Amino acid sequence: MHEFSNAAPGAATEGGPLVVLVEDERSIAEPFLAALRRSGFRAELAPTGRDALALIRRSHPDVVLLDLGLPDMDGRDVCRQIRSESDVAIIMVTASGTVTDRVVGLELGADDYVVKPFATHEVIARIRAVLRRGRRDETGQREPLAVQDLRIDAGSRRVWRADAELDLTRKEFDLLLRLARDAGRVVTREELMSDVWDTNWFGSTKTLDVHIGWLRRKLGDDPDAPTYIRTVRGVGFELVVGDER
Repeated sequence: MHEFSNAAPGAATEGGPLVVLVEDERSIAEPFLAALRRSGFRAELAPTGRDALALIRRSHPDVVLLDLGLPDMDGRDVCRQIRSESDVAIIMVTASGTVTDRVVGLELGADDYVVKPFATHEVIARIRAVLRRGRRDETGQREPLAVQDLRIDAGSRRVWRADAELDLTRKEFDLLLRLARDAGRVVTREELMSDVWDTNWFGSTKTLDVHIGWLRRKLGDDPDAPTYIRTVRGVGFELVVGDER
């Protein structure tokens, strides 16, 4: 039984963004909760996967910081369950920095990841970054965008190809929306990484190619003869308008 409390040193901030920390190691959890509160966040702790799911359903947080090494569940299963129920931002915390682990986490719907041991200020910067991206989504284009037979509703975060709705992950949707807002123009790799991930992205841009590949498959696109997403080698990608191919 986990006996340590949700309370931690440091004054809680009324009205700040709510961060749920899913972490069972007391030596990590308590100082990090305190740091979050000093930085202007409200922060709550869930020491197990089941606790996390219950807390998220009850409190509707702005960000979930999810450790993958939990005592009762695989953190990946927790992420999958959260994403099936909510569009909340998820930052995964993993002890492994391998490309495979990062890609799997992103495929499950995580917005970002950090590797243990981490610097507190870096994680707080990443939390602020995903919150900024969320605010841009909320204040951006509200009318559905139409490109070829695609219809993209930014407000509801839904996409249709002809009459069929597509099941896109958070990042796949963000990429498609970003390309659609400049349809017919090449969007550089740097622009995509800045707008869909973050201006301070620390990882390889290989994750962009992976997500573009997943998005193409869901669009039924052939990268060698693209109907929707055209690659401009060494520059970026373009969402094709009409018969531009």
